[in-house]
Amino acid sequence: MAQCRYIVEDVGASVAFYTEHLGFKLIEQYGPAMAILRKDDLDLWVAGPPASASRPMPDGAQPVPGGWNRVVVIMDDLADAVARMRANGVIFRNDIVEGPGGQQILCSDPSGNVVELFQPA
Repeated sequence: MAQCRYIVEDVGASVAFYTEHLGFKLIEQYGPAMAILRKDDLDLWVAGPPASASRPMPDGAQPVPGGWNRVVVIMDDLADAVARMRANGVIFRNDIVEGPGGQQILCSDPSGNVVELFQPA
């Protein structure tokens, strides 16, 4: 099992996004500070502003959401998932692209973190 952490602006909005749109299950939630979500062999920790992971670094750098690193969620029917998610207001950064291994598209969670949806060839 792998764990990764996303810094988020709103833990509740993130829990709703990952459970309603991507099939994650809520394992634990610690108020507005943090939640642990699970899908298959991935535990995704979402850490809000009150979480220790969101505290400034010694040099003053502030952990913030966004960027291009991402988790990949395998989809059985990518086109159907994208249509459903777009109808529910999910923001996508691009259109579906095809490569040698399959198709992918990038969406943003409520805090702007990138999630890759991937359908193997």
